[in-house]
Amino acid sequence: MNGQSRQNITPGLDVFIVLKKDQRTGKLTRGIVKDILTNSAQHPHGIKVRLEDGQVGRVKEIVQNKEEQK
Repeated sequence: MNGQSRQNITPGLDVFIVLKKDQRTGKLTRGIVKDILTNSAQHPHGIKVRLEDGQVGRVKEIVQNKEEQK
């Protein structure tokens, strides 16, 4: 599931985000959503979130099942 729709994202969700510094390379960072920073319902580049560790980026992928959580 992608992270372009705000309704799919809730605090506590396990996600992959792309940080501002990694936008050119597309390197993904995994973490747990603490806050949702985008106010609009949709965003073409992904909903901006703050992770529990304080990093901020746009959601590219939502971890959905146990195999992806390893």
